[in-house]
Formats: sequence, structure tokens, C-alpha cells
Amino acid sequence: MRLHTREWGTGERVAVLVHGIMADHRTWHDLVPVLTDRGYRVLAVDLRGHGASARGAYAPRLFAEDLLDTLPRRPELALGHSLGALALALAVEELAPARAVYSEPAWRLAGSDGRLDPALFTLFKRSPRLLTSFARPAVTARRISDRAANDPLPNGGPVNGGSVIGGGEGGADGGVLGVGGGVFRRVGEADRIALEQQALGCWDETSALALSSHRLVDHTPDTALVPSLVQVSDPSLLVSAEMRADLVRRGFEVRTVPDAPHAIHRDRFDAFVESLSGWL
Repeated sequence: MRLHTREWGTGERVAVLVHGIMADHRTWHDLVPVLTDRGYRVLAVDLRGHGASARGAYAPRLFAEDLLDTLPRRPELALGHSLGALALALAVEELAPARAVYSEPAWRLAGSDGRLDPALFTLFKRSPRLLTSFARPAVTARRISDRAANDPLPNGGPVNGGSVIGGGEGGADGGVLGVGGGVFRRVGEADRIALEQQALGCWDETSALALSSHRLVDHTPDTALVPSLVQVSDPSLLVSAEMRADLVRRGFEVRTVPDAPHAIHRDRFDAFVESLSGWL
């Protein structure tokens, strides 16, 4: 499946960005100008079942095959977050980036302790307010369930609108969200939450139900096929301290961002970029 893709910049270097579950290309609103300022042409996909991409069957291998159907081979940088890092790892041999960055990779969908079930993420469709607090700090599966029960927002609330990206409209906190192929400034908190909730409104939650059947499969790569960085939050639901040591033995560089939630790029952006030093 060819995925919906947004592009910014005209540089000769190519960077590809792959978001995590429930998000879409809009999650990279702060990273895009950092990359274009460094001379990158940036390509950000919407995974199947997310954003403006088509729906269909859902499985880790299918997410990876879509990347190969959509993205150019041998980009200079490939960066994936969570589910996007899982898809990227399964596609990386054929995609052949010069460098790969896996931010909080969901290589073990059940989490580092085996108790996380992707099906729980369907609760966010029923209670979108959870999205503003998820993983700030890390939220356990039980806390997700409890908060959804106590904080319902019927019918998904006002999250089913169109994409803000491309509209050039600022929100309550000011700032341009995005204009065609160029301007992409840091957004304010209200705008960022609006983008996240719009992405949630576009997300097909049956993808989480399908991934639940793959949650006990360990997709951790045997080795780093290209120069690879694994970026880990602390604490992390997905990557334990034991796993970090094992990844180093497998040839990955591992960098931990202290006191960071799962979506490091969203909630600790400056620390996120600092952790990528030498990889951009």
C-alpha cells in the first residue's frame, strides 16, 4: 500500500519520519524545521489506518511493506517512533538508510514486562482527553483503563476535523502550524493538543485490536543492519534496562533521556534533539 506522505524542504539529503500508533505525520511538527534547516528534504508518512492513508488489514509486516512501497531507498536518515520504529526495523534492510534512529521502539508490543496490550489504546477513542496526559510520566496499562473509565468524552469530542497542517492557521498559542512545502514553526500547547486529537480522530482503532494478536512476538532485531541509535525514555514501558544492555551487544547505540515520557519528541523536544546529537 502506498501511504499518504507529506514533504518539506528541498535539500539533497533525505530524511524519512515514521510516527507511532494513534498519531500521523503531524506529530513531527517541531522536528521538521530542525531537519530542513540542516539541508534535508523531509518525508513523513501516515501509516495505514492513520491520517489520510487507507485502511486495511493490520500486522507488523504489513506496516513495514507499506514503507517499502512508499519511501525512496537509501535515505540519509530514517527515524521511527514506537510502532513506527517497529515498522522501520522490519523494513530497514531493504530501505537501506545511511542511519536509523529508533525512538522508544515497540519491538515488544506487550512492553518490557509483558503486560501491555495494544488493544487498550482503543480507550483513547472513547476518552480523547487521555491523550493529553498519556505517558506524562509513563502511564501503566491499568492507569490508562482507570482514567478512561473516569474521564469519558462521548462520541470522541471535536476530533474529527480535517488536517490543520497546510492551513497556515495559528491557534490560541499562536504560531504557524504549517504551510505547503515550507514554513513549519514550533507550535503552542493548545495547537499541539489539537493536532494530536485530530490525528486520533483519523485513526482506525481496529489497528490496535489487530496488533494485540502480535503482542507476544519479540520483534527485536538480531543485529543493527545499518548504523543505528535506540533512543529510550526513562522510565520506559517498552525498553527495560536489561534490554538496553542487550541492544548494545547487538550493535546498537543506546541513549537514555532521563525523566522523559514515551513520546520524547512530543513532550521533551529539546532533550529529544540533544539526544540525537551526531545522528541528524
